[in-house]
Amino acid sequence: MSRTTRIPSPIVVTFLIGSTLGGAIAGCSSGKSGNPSGTGGNGGAGDAATDGADGSAPILARPWDWASVVGTGQSLAVGQMGIPAVTTSQPYGNLQLSTGKLPWPVDPNDPTLAMVPLTEPIGRPSTAYPSSWPTNIAGETPHASMADQITALAQAADGRDYVGVHSEVGENGQGIVYLKKGAPQVGVNGHAYQATLIEIQAITRLATAMGKTFGVGAIIVTHGEADAGNATYESDLYQLWTDYQTDLPALTGQTQKILMITSQQNAVNDRAASTLAQWKIGVDHPGDVVCSGPKYQYPYYAGDHVHLITDGYRQLGEKYGQIYFERVVLGHDWQPLAPTTVERTDTRTLTVHFHVPVPPLVWETTFTPPHQSTPEWQAGNGFELRTSAGRIAIASVDFAGDDAVVITTAADLPASGVLLDYALATDGPAMSAPFVGTVRWGLLRDSDPFVGAATQVPQPNYAVAFELPVP
Repeated sequence: MSRTTRIPSPIVVTFLIGSTLGGAIAGCSSGKSGNPSGTGGNGGAGDAATDGADGSAPILARPWDWASVVGTGQSLAVGQMGIPAVTTSQPYGNLQLSTGKLPWPVDPNDPTLAMVPLTEPIGRPSTAYPSSWPTNIAGETPHASMADQITALAQAADGRDYVGVHSEVGENGQGIVYLKKGAPQVGVNGHAYQATLIEIQAITRLATAMGKTFGVGAIIVTHGEADAGNATYESDLYQLWTDYQTDLPALTGQTQKILMITSQQNAVNDRAASTLAQWKIGVDHPGDVVCSGPKYQYPYYAGDHVHLITDGYRQLGEKYGQIYFERVVLGHDWQPLAPTTVERTDTRTLTVHFHVPVPPLVWETTFTPPHQSTPEWQAGNGFELRTSAGRIAIASVDFAGDDAVVITTAADLPASGVLLDYALATDGPAMSAPFVGTVRWGLLRDSDPFVGAATQVPQPNYAVAFELPVP
């Protein structure tokens, strides 16, 4: 008899809208099976997202004239090694707050504060390490690409504009202790949460003066390396969301819930607590937080295999934009490519079932295969089996239908104490093709046809790094 481990989460298969440069839709369906969305249609500020039951275009959710996204995190949030910045012009109407040369703490009522086009690097460059808002930006961040991707998808869907207003308050190298509400003030660090309130208060004031409605759609958290060993990271993240959900609507007057979007760090520590928490928080709180997936599929800086390069940040921003569009604009229950159950099917075989955003599952053929220095896992394509006594040899991995992977071991599995991991361990070398990568990765992905609006790089969804007990 088979034994099954289940992930207790409401998982709904969601098909994605993809776009190409110029607003054409590359892969198009509404996220509700059998009801593809087209182009054209109507909507206005305050519209709720609805799917056209007759096959017409959806009415996209535009509850405000200006929709805010606040970014927080550490070095990858502020674009470390993302140089030179290349998104130096704004093709749409997306905006950011200019703080000029004002020092910390910025008065949100200062008359010199102004709204300007959103370009990179967003905000003001950092002048030293450590640094904090308003002089905290190191290079190209995900923000301009994210905003432009959302606008491109909205215009492709119904021909109308979507104005994003982005902020980035991250602090290079700092753990979540410095990002949270009531953070300790140590030198220049510990400003991130207060900086968010200052920015949102200032933008709300400027929007009102211009006759615009304004609210916060999402918080993006590009973080986790400093908290790789933090066992309370998931609860810390959720407390951050809870505090933002309380304090930001009090400034904007909005009633719409704010979505938190996390992405996994894949660079620091084997079986890192933060990497697992960044996936698990979306499982435990699916209505409040979503994990965009891993970051191992992006190009990294060769000097450390920790930071992305400019193209990596742009691609990450486009993925954030795609997910924001699905969750916030269309109102779909998008979830990442992630496991739902694992079961023993015989003494040497496991079957892992997945939530697959766009079936079928496939193997990425352009990446360097992982674990080529670890004989037990060479054939695993990123899957890792272990007990407390050591590694378990994987003989093969194969697909079972569109949404499951069968793992066959070289010997009978132990009766208990088996852990199934994916993309959680390194054996030394980093990914070396088709670009310089990070040190933990896998080859499992879906068939999403999404293509980034500016980079023109295809972006299927890659499997999250995960760990599950084998029943």
